[in-house]
Amino acid sequence: MANQELIAALRAADAVQFGEFELSHGGTSDYYVDKYLFETDPVCLALVARAFAERVGDTKLAGVALGAVPLVAVTSVETGNPYVIVRKKAKEYGTANRVEGRFDEGEEVVVLEDIATTGTSALDAVEALRDLGAVVDRVVVVVDREEGARELLADHDVELEALVTASELLADRDADSDAA
Repeated sequence: MANQELIAALRAADAVQFGEFELSHGGTSDYYVDKYLFETDPVCLALVARAFAERVGDTKLAGVALGAVPLVAVTSVETGNPYVIVRKKAKEYGTANRVEGRFDEGEEVVVLEDIATTGTSALDAVEALRDLGAVVDRVVVVVDREEGARELLADHDVELEALVTASELLADRDADSDAA
């Protein structure tokens, strides 16, 4: 069952938009979930933090930069779990880290992400953490667009959990168009 309160909050924040949108992987879609609108809305952030907290237990958290940083930060505050941030690539200055923060080799880490489409960015984060010795077998996302992320991650022994799926998020819209 979808988290109806979260779906209502995403809609109230105008985070679900309709039209023609180009997605980061190059495809197009007739809807868009604007992560910046829901990640800057305190009601949405609080709901996401509580929902993530219910799923992560006392596991170390990881957020994918840039989009998941607010999500992992509020979830860390909600749970008391420490977190790391996974960059898309190692920075070219200072410590030149790809993963910022601390974790121990062999430590279990769950990756938090905003939106999963193909799953490529989540998988990149999982692989970066695994390369450094973390044990990563779960990614938890706010919205799964149901466009292959679950399957891609499963091929790499990673379970995808979604607070909301695209089917759930768009259910009312689809029902409205069927009634017309």
